[in-house]
Amino acid sequence: MPRYGFNFLWIVMKHAGAPMPVEADLKQLEFVAEEGFDFVRIPCDYKYWTDDFDYYHPKEEILEYIDRYIEACSSFGLHACLNLHRAPGFCINNADREKHNLWRDEEAQDAFAWTWKMFAQRYKGIPSERLSFDLVNEPCNIPPTHPCTRADHERVIRRTIDAIRSVDPDRQIVIDGFNGGSDALPELADVGAIHSGRGYHPFEISHFKAGWTDTSNQPDLPDWPLTKKDGSRYDLDSLREHYRPWREVEAKGVPVHIGEFGCFNIISNTVAMKWFADLIGLFREYGWGYSLWNFNGAFGIIDHGRPDTKWENYKGYKVDREMLEIYKSGMIG
Repeated sequence: MPRYGFNFLWIVMKHAGAPMPVEADLKQLEFVAEEGFDFVRIPCDYKYWTDDFDYYHPKEEILEYIDRYIEACSSFGLHACLNLHRAPGFCINNADREKHNLWRDEEAQDAFAWTWKMFAQRYKGIPSERLSFDLVNEPCNIPPTHPCTRADHERVIRRTIDAIRSVDPDRQIVIDGFNGGSDALPELADVGAIHSGRGYHPFEISHFKAGWTDTSNQPDLPDWPLTKKDGSRYDLDSLREHYRPWREVEAKGVPVHIGEFGCFNIISNTVAMKWFADLIGLFREYGWGYSLWNFNGAFGIIDHGRPDTKWENYKGYKVDREMLEIYKSGMIG
């Protein structure tokens, strides 16, 4: 899956201030296509189409938004990757809001498999060149509310893949790495899915002072390469070591794609781009496609707001030109 693009947050998180999804932004998709990208990841929150944990009666008017997202991507020649960012019984963010535990509770597992089988039936006529299913965003163990072992995860994923293929045997399926997407899945190398990794290593760079992580109290501005107070060092070699397990799984014939990555907007852009260039260079060397979180906003190429950025007004957007060019430099073909 050597595809390149962006995550779009049209339906990513249901909360009181956003009772309905938004329509696909055609101007943004046009920009993506014109710049040579071909991939759009669509993380979804199932609560948009479900009320009160009634998993089996999705709202048709919400599903029609997803229909339109896929069609909008197709109209620009972009592959759409549909992902459950929040699934019945699990989300890496605020998992305690779920009634069930996807990894341990039969109710959630039944609903998860049913949901993907429903999408498989709904989109059976769309070829995999245009649409893939990314089953669940960043599975992980979240004690005490949502404990999960790798064996728990494997069992759920295998069952759900079987449910999809019972309806649409040729559907392209994507599975995220364990431990928040970062850990490779050799135990699932045989399921015929694309394995989706993350590009957030090290967190001290990618999530510097991001308030929802444990790096928010870092006292010093990091540089890249990064030497920590304990003397340990992050550099290109450490990035290679981080992805070594993914290369080992890839050697078993498994396609690898980096479904999310990026750098939060408090760190200096000079530092961010040094790290970004090493990361993109490595992805190019490995022949991996990738998808930035996100297009515009704190991690994107548009209006991210990092200090010391040189902005360019381009195609109606405030673009970090240096970042855009580095981003495109990893694309093969």
